[in-house]
Amino acid sequence: MVRVTFLHPDLGIGGAERLIVDAALALKKSAHDVNIVTTHYDPERCFVETKNGTLPVIVVGNWLPRHIFGKFYALCAYIRMIYAAFYIFFIDKHPDIVVCDLVSICIPILKLFIRHTIFYCHHPDQLLTLPGGRLKSIYRLPLNYLEEITTGQADKIFVNSYYTAEVFKNTFKRLSVQPEILYPSIHTNFFDSIDIPSLDITLGNKKLPEDSIILLSINRYERKKNLSLAIDSLFALSNFLTEDEFNRTYLIMIGGYDKRVNENVEHYEELIKLADELKISDKIIFLRSPSDHDKISLLKHCTLLIYTPPNEHFGIVPLEAMYLRKPVIAHDSGGPKETIINNTTGYLIPELSAKAFAEKISVLIKDKLLRDRFGDAGRDRVIRTFSFEAFMDQLNNTVIKLIE
Repeated sequence: MVRVTFLHPDLGIGGAERLIVDAALALKKSAHDVNIVTTHYDPERCFVETKNGTLPVIVVGNWLPRHIFGKFYALCAYIRMIYAAFYIFFIDKHPDIVVCDLVSICIPILKLFIRHTIFYCHHPDQLLTLPGGRLKSIYRLPLNYLEEITTGQADKIFVNSYYTAEVFKNTFKRLSVQPEILYPSIHTNFFDSIDIPSLDITLGNKKLPEDSIILLSINRYERKKNLSLAIDSLFALSNFLTEDEFNRTYLIMIGGYDKRVNENVEHYEELIKLADELKISDKIIFLRSPSDHDKISLLKHCTLLIYTPPNEHFGIVPLEAMYLRKPVIAHDSGGPKETIINNTTGYLIPELSAKAFAEKISVLIKDKLLRDRFGDAGRDRVIRTFSFEAFMDQLNNTVIKLIE
C-alpha cells in the first residue's frame, strides 16, 4: 500500500476536478491510502465522492486571498499552493507520493520532504490567461518561467491527450521531458448505479412533454467555452426542422457556476440576454452547478449533446454522453478529435458556425436509427478505449514503479 495525496487548488465540479476525483478513486480501488488536499472546497458544489466520505478532503489556506483588488489571480494561486504544499509536511502520515495538477509551483517545495511527485498537465496555465497589456505581460513573465521550470521537476508528467502533449512540447521549449498520455476516464460503476427516473423537467410553470427533443450543453459558464454557439444553433434549427419538430425542441444548458468568479456570473447573464434577443428564451433551460444525479439524468434523457468549445484540451463530457449512448456534435479541434469518431459516434464540425451545427443536429433529430447507431458505437468506444480499468491500471503501475 502506498500513501498518496492529491493536491488541487480548488475542488469544484469541473473536468479537471472530475479527473482528480477519478484518479483518487482509481488508486483507492488499487488498495492505496488516498486523500485530497485543496485550498478551497464547497460541500454544496462538489462531487458526491468527496461529500459522502469515500475520499477524505483536507482544506487548507482557504483564508488566503484569491485575488488582490480583482487582479493577480495567478500570483495568489501560487501562494495558496505553496502554503498547501508546506502543510502536507505536517500531515500525520507523510505521503509517499503527491499528485498535483494545474499549478506546478508546489513541486520543488514538495520535493524537500516527499519521495516522489506526479504532475498532471491538463493544459499549460500560461495559455489559459486572458490577454492583457504590457504590464500584464511583464507580470506574467516570471510566472510563466516558474511554471515551466517547476513542471520539469516532477518525477512523472501526464497529459490528457495527444493534442495537449503537442501544446506542452511547443510551450515548454526548455524541457526535454516527454510527458505520457493518460486519458481521463469516467467512473462507469457510478453511472451504472444511479437510478434514472422518468423525464421530469419544467420550463417556467410548464412541464416538458415526453416527446420533447432535448439538446444538451454541459460546460462551465465561461466565455472560452463558446456556449453562445449552442443558443445560436437552436435559433438556426428553425430553418432545418418542420414546425412540429422545432416546437418540440428544447435546449438545456447546464454547467459549473461559482458566484465568486465574476466571469461565471457575467456570462450566465449574457447567455440569458442572448436568448431573449433571439426570442427563444421559452425554449431554453439554464441550470447552474447541478448535482451528479441531475447531470446524469439529463444525459440519459437528452436526444444529443452539443459540445461547443474550440480547442478543448480533452473534454470529459463527450465521454459521459457516449457512455450513455448519446451522439455528440462538437468542433473538429483539440481533444474531441481523439474521443469522437466523425460519422460514427457523432459529428465533428470543421467550422464554428451555427448553421453547420444546426444542419447536423437536424439530421440526428430526424433519424432515430442513426442516433441509436451512433449511441451504440459511442458506448462501445468508451468501454474499449477509455475504460476506467485501463485508467486505473496505468495510474497504479506508475505509482508502483515510482516506489520501486
